[in-house]
Amino acid sequence: MEKITVEAVLENLQTVIDFATERLEARDCSMKTVMQTELVVEEIFVNIANYAYQPEFGEATFCIEFEENALLMTFIDSGKPYNPLEQKAPDTTLALEERDIGGLGIFLVKKNVDEISYEYSDGKNILRMKKFF
Repeated sequence: MEKITVEAVLENLQTVIDFATERLEARDCSMKTVMQTELVVEEIFVNIANYAYQPEFGEATFCIEFEENALLMTFIDSGKPYNPLEQKAPDTTLALEERDIGGLGIFLVKKNVDEISYEYSDGKNILRMKKFF
């Protein structure tokens, strides 16, 4: 397993995305897998940066590891307890101007990974995702 820990601020988003992308490309993952993973990393990291510690600042850790046919990703932060899996799915049948704000990011994450779980343990939010390739 490899990991990176950065201050959870938007300025560090590209650093985390690059960290993930470099590891995927080193494994010769398909462009589709790379793009889907970049989307997942962006959505989760942005949520941590925008909401986990506000108005304070804190760190986010992103872990990545590979199994024979799967990518395992974990985000860990010590921010406010928050289970994104409890977020109500947006009604995508409504026109954009009729939809409630929020919820689309985690909806997209769920659509781009095969397994996802959340736990709050020892003062940490831990979001684990598995993507088969």
